[in-house]
Amino acid sequence: MRVFIAEKPELGRAIADAIGGGQKDGGCIRCGSDDVVTWCFGHLLELTDPEDHDPTAKQWAMERLPLRWPIEHKPIKDKNDQIKLIKRLVGQATEVVNAGDVDEQGQLLIDELLDYIGNTKPVKRILISDMNKKIVQRSLDNLRDNKEFYGLYQSALAQAVADQHYGYNLTRAYTLAGRAAGADHVLSVGRVQTPILGLVVRRDRAHEGHASHVYYDLGATFAGEGGEFAARYRPGDDAPVDDKGRVIDQEFAQRVAQAIEGQPANVFNAKTEDKQTPPPLPYNLLNLQADASRKFGFSPDKTLKTTQALRERHRLITYNRSDCEYLSDEQHADAPGVLDAIANTAPVLGKAAQAADPTLKSRAYNSANVSAHHAIIPTQTSGDLEKLTDDEAKLYQLIARQFIAQHWPPEQYRQTTLDLEVAGHAFRVTAKVVTSLGWKRLYKQDADNEEVHGDGEDDDSAANLEWVTADMPLTCQGATVAEKKTQPPKRYTMAALLKDLARVAKYVTDERVKKLLLAKDQEKRGEHGGIGTPATRSAIIEALMKRGFLEEKGKKVQSTGLGREFHDLLPASATAPDMTALWHEQQEQIRQGAMTLEQFVDGVAEHVAGEIERIKAEGVQIEAASGPECPECGEGVLRRRKGSKGHFWGCNRYPECKATRPDKGGKPQMTKPKSGSQAQVSDIPCPECGEPLVRRRSKGGKGHWWGCSGFPKCAARFADRRGKPQLENAKEKHDG
Repeated sequence: MRVFIAEKPELGRAIADAIGGGQKDGGCIRCGSDDVVTWCFGHLLELTDPEDHDPTAKQWAMERLPLRWPIEHKPIKDKNDQIKLIKRLVGQATEVVNAGDVDEQGQLLIDELLDYIGNTKPVKRILISDMNKKIVQRSLDNLRDNKEFYGLYQSALAQAVADQHYGYNLTRAYTLAGRAAGADHVLSVGRVQTPILGLVVRRDRAHEGHASHVYYDLGATFAGEGGEFAARYRPGDDAPVDDKGRVIDQEFAQRVAQAIEGQPANVFNAKTEDKQTPPPLPYNLLNLQADASRKFGFSPDKTLKTTQALRERHRLITYNRSDCEYLSDEQHADAPGVLDAIANTAPVLGKAAQAADPTLKSRAYNSANVSAHHAIIPTQTSGDLEKLTDDEAKLYQLIARQFIAQHWPPEQYRQTTLDLEVAGHAFRVTAKVVTSLGWKRLYKQDADNEEVHGDGEDDDSAANLEWVTADMPLTCQGATVAEKKTQPPKRYTMAALLKDLARVAKYVTDERVKKLLLAKDQEKRGEHGGIGTPATRSAIIEALMKRGFLEEKGKKVQSTGLGREFHDLLPASATAPDMTALWHEQQEQIRQGAMTLEQFVDGVAEHVAGEIERIKAEGVQIEAASGPECPECGEGVLRRRKGSKGHFWGCNRYPECKATRPDKGGKPQMTKPKSGSQAQVSDIPCPECGEPLVRRRSKGGKGHWWGCSGFPKCAARFADRRGKPQLENAKEKHDG
């Protein structure tokens, strides 16, 4: 008897369907007398904690650090029954088949379970990246020996053990050192979470410390028999420019403008091409979280949990934690069924689904690019949009629209590029004329969607310039020099942060580390030297916010004072993504058998021990963690917490002290405005500094205006419009 152990129930059902003759029997499916298919629910086991081996380890004490404990597993709560069932089935089997996902976590998940239950039966490996019946049947005919993947298992286990050892020890060390200095925050450290904090801190400081400089934008208008058009200056080798090729000398720009005005211009290149834009690829979790944040303000964790419900409760979408944006070639045959299901489930998309052409095969259908999972798409199951929650309906429609787009034609356009020379100076214009919107008709309302509308820098004009030909006589009608200022890097939005976590390698200056990060993701489409995984990033960002290291102000994700202080205490090795890269290099050696798990973990333990000795010797100073003194008991400190109605501040001695204060711009409002005061403190944050704005009556009693409650440190002022501050211009300045 063969026992197949799948990573998830839906994969188990797909295997049983491919084998045929399946009968459900509790937590397994029996296929005749020879095959039984059972499954896990993700990880059934977790690594043991220090206190599982030594009860005294529950007490946090610096003298006990660093901790070291055996590498063992224990059942996750509520998973014992399934573990017992799998152990019984394996005991009856003559052969076991590991049906974990086609990645190192899938290998780890099944192999750690087989080790835990003491399996001695021979084990095969089945590799399934698509639950299409034909693909599963093909995989059943190509089973491999599970021993081939032992290095992959050991590599994944090594990372899990090292993450635990690193996080447990350094979190305790920094927290205990912080307490000795008067702080009471848990100062949490992690291989992924701390570099995420570092990414945000560095962006905040780059934004705040940006030294703006002036540059000059030179444009000119050219005219001929067919009309006129504008083009932009292309600096020559002798032009004084900054690192982005922008002219920085006003006198030079003015000289060029004067030299070309009224002069004949020569078109030395005129090229018109027919081009097309393919639809955006179907969603992976990262891009779905980014779009849900941009459009609906959903946190990454909210998107993950909502899609989990769409998949498990409603059966309306495929695997929701996928990091892949592609579909297998075989899935193209399912397109009519998926489009029908969308039309039945979401009537608002009915016309778009019916207008789609299921015979069209977009670039998304490419089996070579499918990894452990395919992209997130709707299933062929129909549902009732009215029975979904508002959040579920929003995400289903996003996913469905992206799938429909795969079966609409590409956007068609004609692009004309003109290169001109006038008085020895070069100019260029690129114009795009859309001839058919194609799939973009589905996205007309997404005004801020860069993937759909572009960032505005590729094309200078939407006019038709095909009338201009090479060597056509033109005249420069006039030139303008516009003074502009460089803008600081924008603060992170949640969508931008999520996307950067998939490509942090671009911020790494050490070329070796950068190459290692990129090599780590070379087989993952959509990941380009990232840290974390689409399935874990949301929980990590959420944890950084709960711990007070990050916060959201408006739509911006920013580091707090505590986050910055803690960041500055840590060594660069902790706040940069380098550790992920260096660990990956050693994990590759484990996969190849050149290093053992024990050697890798010993190396990490040695590094951790050195850090702990440094912390013991130097201690830490972290003022932001102490917080303002509780105004009621005088013994505790106020901590910012999140309640059902937003943030508030409460005493850390709760329940002994139940003091609370409202949150105003990320700080506790210690006193309330006097009743009848002309100044009204609002919940609206100042776009310049984040403090709450105050509505004041104008001198003479006629009208109102708004000012920052942080005055005189912040002197921001805004006009009043129907009881609200006019922030539009301020927002442009702040976001620019």
